[in-house]
Amino acid sequence: MKILVTGGAGYLGSVLVPKLIAYGHRVVVMDNFSHGVPSLIGCGGHKDLDIVCSDVSREPGLFKRLVTDADAVIHLAAIVGAPACDAMPTTAQLVNLRSTEEILEWARPDQPIVFPCTNSGYGKGGDNPVTENEPMMPLSLYGRTKVAAEDVVLRHPLGVSLRFATLYGPSPRMRLDLLVNHFVHLACVSRSAMRVYEPHFRRCVLHVSDAAEAMGLAVENADTLGRRPWNVGAENVTKADLCRMIKAAVPSFEWSESEGRDPDQRDYSVSSERFKAESGWAPLERLEEGIAQLVRLYRMPFNGPSWGNA
Repeated sequence: MKILVTGGAGYLGSVLVPKLIAYGHRVVVMDNFSHGVPSLIGCGGHKDLDIVCSDVSREPGLFKRLVTDADAVIHLAAIVGAPACDAMPTTAQLVNLRSTEEILEWARPDQPIVFPCTNSGYGKGGDNPVTENEPMMPLSLYGRTKVAAEDVVLRHPLGVSLRFATLYGPSPRMRLDLLVNHFVHLACVSRSAMRVYEPHFRRCVLHVSDAAEAMGLAVENADTLGRRPWNVGAENVTKADLCRMIKAAVPSFEWSESEGRDPDQRDYSVSSERFKAESGWAPLERLEEGIAQLVRLYRMPFNGPSWGNA
């Protein structure tokens, strides 16, 4: 299968692309490499990888040609995260929503379209883990653009939306602005105690490698997974739980609960049982091991602006 992966050099894409090649697919990556990291260098110029350095919002003719020439599309390209979208609201609308609409305008009915939504669209949840039947009530421009794009994707007969949990773990295009990655990095480099606001707030987390496996499965099984959204996460934890787990891995790490309001008001736990039952997917990575992986990774310096999205 020839698969177009937009944003394929990003945090998730640079983990996903080598897996797709290993599965026997031919991959075309469209990415503007704005982060400045040669994140696909590990693919070693593989014969089944083509890289197109371009932007989905600036070269519509090229974008259309790549979409129509592919057997399937995995649409990762996005302005990711609330701070990045707030800093570039017009660009966020163009990249996150308009480019998705264009793919659906150009796509054939037999062409799988796999899209990563975000379970941050749930905003605040109740006492029980939210399922796909719960309404999406995003609290940020980022969440609103992703939820709107999901609605577009699910109009396609082979459109699959994966509502990913907060990703974490090592990637060739590393990001330090994701919750687990950020907290572990501070534990490894900071000499002062970390202040945690509203530590009872909950998150669902997912290792980036398990997210990539889910995307590979989705593109190959769009005929059975299409036209429905799927929660894809591994573990539900509070920020306090996370800090205690990091403390076990980094004994020098200190943190304290602080009074005040966290600007990020997301608070929910998520059920991914439907996706596990109907797809056969299951996460392989545990959070404790993911934290240990990050601790080992952070022995290298991460001091540049390219390690975040905003």
